[in-house]
Amino acid sequence: MLPCLNEEANVASAIDQAVAAGREFSRRHEVIVVDDGSTDRTAAIAAARAVDERSVHLVMHPVNRGYGGALRSGIATARMPWVLLTDADLQFDLSQLEDFLPFAGSHDLIAGFRIARQDPWNRRANAAAWNWLVRHLFVLPVRDVDCAFKLIRRDLLEDIDLVSNGAMISTELVVKSVEHGARLMEVGVRHRPRLAGEQSGANPRVIWRAFRELSKVRAGLPPATTATG
Repeated sequence: MLPCLNEEANVASAIDQAVAAGREFSRRHEVIVVDDGSTDRTAAIAAARAVDERSVHLVMHPVNRGYGGALRSGIATARMPWVLLTDADLQFDLSQLEDFLPFAGSHDLIAGFRIARQDPWNRRANAAAWNWLVRHLFVLPVRDVDCAFKLIRRDLLEDIDLVSNGAMISTELVVKSVEHGARLMEVGVRHRPRLAGEQSGANPRVIWRAFRELSKVRAGLPPATTATG
């Protein structure tokens, strides 16, 4: 699944790489592109790819709903037994999916963690603080909760109620998966620098929304799910 916001420079290659990975690592596959209200040619490029390649499906939001909203739309559209949640910014080599497959028989959620993260220092600092916070608030057994390379069983996604519209969706997904007894494995993945398009993770509005949604999600969980003291 590829959530997109103004990724016209990346989306064609992202789709092509996702199709190639689907053909290599599965007997049946689909590539779900969610255009989250882009104001550039992202949707048009993805729509053209969908015409040429039957496995590509485009979901369009007329207005921007946020990263979580895009992910939830993609999850609702997914029909395959497993869903790979990633981004369209080309920061991951999707052939690394091969490293996840040996764990699929014994785990429900295989979460990547970035090896030598290739992001600006401010994003790395924000991520370190966020990971520390959610690990302590939710007793969360992962080191890189926002890594956009997660392989998850679709039936698990159907059992959890995701409500976040912003970047908090990644934390919420892992927290609620663990709450439902998901068998979790972490696998290191190589990370690339973003070469085109703009990152939004350090945007103050994105950060503020994540904190607001963190409070909402934490309030909705049973006491045993969160840390005490």
